[in-house]
Amino acid sequence: MAAGRTNWRNMILVISLAILIGVELFGVALASGWALAGLFELGHIVAYVLMALFSGFAAYGMLAFMRRVVKIERLTSRG
Repeated sequence: MAAGRTNWRNMILVISLAILIGVELFGVALASGWALAGLFELGHIVAYVLMALFSGFAAYGMLAFMRRVVKIERLTSRG
């Protein structure tokens, strides 16, 4: 089976979505960890741990989102 030609319009769309959603998810994750630790006066170490934990959730969400996008969008076209 020969692979089709790359559909660059959809490829640029998928890359743009990944950048936009990724920045938003990781920005919220880092800000949430920082804000919760500051609000409850938990210290720097706990703030970093919360940021890492929330970033892990953001990475999982990003991975799940990108799997769905790649599954739906046609990145190659035959012909």
